[in-house]
Amino acid sequence: MNKDFLIKLTNNLYQLTLLFPKKEPLRYKMRELADEILNDFYKDQNPEIFKNLEILDSFFEVVKNQSWVSQNEILSLQEEYSKLKEDLENSPQPNQTLEKVKIFDELKTTELKAENISQFSNSRHGKILNVLKEKGRAQVWEIKQIFPEVSKRTLRRDFEQMVNQGIIERMGERNDTFYQVKTG
Repeated sequence: MNKDFLIKLTNNLYQLTLLFPKKEPLRYKMRELADEILNDFYKDQNPEIFKNLEILDSFFEVVKNQSWVSQNEILSLQEEYSKLKEDLENSPQPNQTLEKVKIFDELKTTELKAENISQFSNSRHGKILNVLKEKGRAQVWEIKQIFPEVSKRTLRRDFEQMVNQGIIERMGERNDTFYQVKTG
């Protein structure tokens, strides 16, 4: 198992969940679990990975009973995650391999671009970016509805950090200020 396989698997899950209804909680829960699995792999937290893989497998079973996507697509992705689990179970202990250390160091030192945030981050920034990608643009009050426990001031700081990183751009001013993913 390598970096590219895990990233491709996460991307495939994102593509599959795009076909779910927009307000469907499973759409976001499955994405969060995929992000956590990717994150845990790089942090070498295999007990957490196994728990998340089990939960994700249960979610696949629920999705099979819905008519959002074809059974073949669901089964294919579910089998890929099962292979991942088998590979992890068969990997030597301790699990801190040289490849994982090298990849994690690359991730820490590489500036994350907009398309990488959702793949490597389970943070609020990654979730905000996903919302911006889906909606096209948003204002602070809209993001506040998604994160009721976070103050508007903190959310504004999050937006400012992402603007400074070149991930998103700010448009308008005062009450007409909104943010969108930076293009080009």
